[in-house]
Amino acid sequence: MPSGGPNPATRPGEYGRPAEPESVAPKAGKPKKRRKGVLVTALTLVVALGAGLAGVAVFKPDLMSNLLDTPDWQSPSAAPPAEPAAAPVLAALTDAPIPDAAQLKKILDPLVIGSPLGSSVSASVVDVTTGEVLYERAPTEMITPASNTKLVTAAAVLVTRGPDYRIATRVVAGPNPGEVVLIGAGDATLGVTSKKFYEGAAQLDDLAAQVKKAMGSTPITKVITDGSLYAGPVTSPDWPSDTLSEGTVSRITALMINGTRSNLKQQVMPFTWYGDPERAAGDAFAKLLGQTTSAKGKAPVAAATGSAGPSPQGSAAAAGPPAPGTELGVVHSAPLLRQVEQMLTESDNTLAEALARQVALAKGQPASFAGAIAALEQVVTELGLDATQSDLLDGSGMSPKNKISPKVLTGLLVKAAGGTDSHLSDFFNGLPVAGWSGTMQARFAKSKAAFGVVRAKSGTLNGVNALGGVVQTADGRLLAFAVLADGVPVDRDTAQNALDRIAAAVAVCGCR
Repeated sequence: MPSGGPNPATRPGEYGRPAEPESVAPKAGKPKKRRKGVLVTALTLVVALGAGLAGVAVFKPDLMSNLLDTPDWQSPSAAPPAEPAAAPVLAALTDAPIPDAAQLKKILDPLVIGSPLGSSVSASVVDVTTGEVLYERAPTEMITPASNTKLVTAAAVLVTRGPDYRIATRVVAGPNPGEVVLIGAGDATLGVTSKKFYEGAAQLDDLAAQVKKAMGSTPITKVITDGSLYAGPVTSPDWPSDTLSEGTVSRITALMINGTRSNLKQQVMPFTWYGDPERAAGDAFAKLLGQTTSAKGKAPVAAATGSAGPSPQGSAAAAGPPAPGTELGVVHSAPLLRQVEQMLTESDNTLAEALARQVALAKGQPASFAGAIAALEQVVTELGLDATQSDLLDGSGMSPKNKISPKVLTGLLVKAAGGTDSHLSDFFNGLPVAGWSGTMQARFAKSKAAFGVVRAKSGTLNGVNALGGVVQTADGRLLAFAVLADGVPVDRDTAQNALDRIAAAVAVCGCR
């Protein structure tokens, strides 16, 4: 479970992260433009930021000495040079020299071995273009990854569903005249009105307007919810018993609103959850339709000869109440790429579990914890990664029983960067940028050379700290890295600083 108990000064997702300024909302900004191809395209933001900080990232011997010897190492204060033209910078990402492995080992060993992270540390650093291993320490050791699990979930949902897939939340006519059924399809981001947690999410008030129009003069007498798409328990049996009370992840149901947050004024973790997410969503929808509460049930199947689409305005009045199962309205989620970005940027555990179930559905597995696990492991195998080095028990990383090796994580990053599957490379868009966004915005305060050139996913549980992502070196070479540590003997902040130093050391190192 997350260390230290609930802390009101934290942000959504990655438990225990220091609060960010109030102006930095947990919701992502406008939907990002779809990017395809190799990693150089997917990491345009990193390049742009890195170019502006080129004076910080250039390797200097005295700077590296300070990194190794001075606890409060800071970046040089000299003003950065003018930003170069984009084309040469982009070209440098693949044409830049590869760091020498022996030199990189000399730099990283002191930061990994005998560090505050303890004795159980595994690491892997790989060139994303060639796949060449540049540094490793127990790379096949299976370590609890915490929220680095979300890297697997993100890749799996994009490979199986695709970045453009939208989840459709539908309403159909109920078994009796005047009854309507709201069918849960697994969209955790569904909002009630424009005052919602996830920007770009579908809204129940839009759905209610469609239903009223389709029902015509037939009065709505009952609202039913159908959450039967999901199976099994609503919480993982592999989560600690006090997980829900800590406000880091909610019950997982097929129908939920705002990721089951019951108080939208809470913009930072810990959150207050609905005890019954499906009922909460149903009651909110019922109020929009003039009813006070909802009831759980099952949607009827439309007759073969019946209409499969929404009834035109006035048709219900002319032909009587819509036949059972007739579609009365539908709203669509933001594209899954957008949800993946939101999940990764803020380390949203509830959203991660919902996305893992989309992988299960795409793979013909039950939409349950067990089905999601089976589907994720299947995708790991299909990507050509060693499934024997991956033993996941959820999609969010909340389970301390999850195990994966750094080699699998860097292998996944290299696979994504290869450009053979544009869907897979899209998930780099959601990785937070050091010193800039999401769970990385408040990181690297003592390792500022990483600002803008490290894009990574953090992971934190009791005694577990992890960091995995990509880094641009001082020479402009892109490397994938993963550092996982369990049995960490120090506090969270000390452990995170130790991880940040490792990534920053790669960033400032030409190592030739």
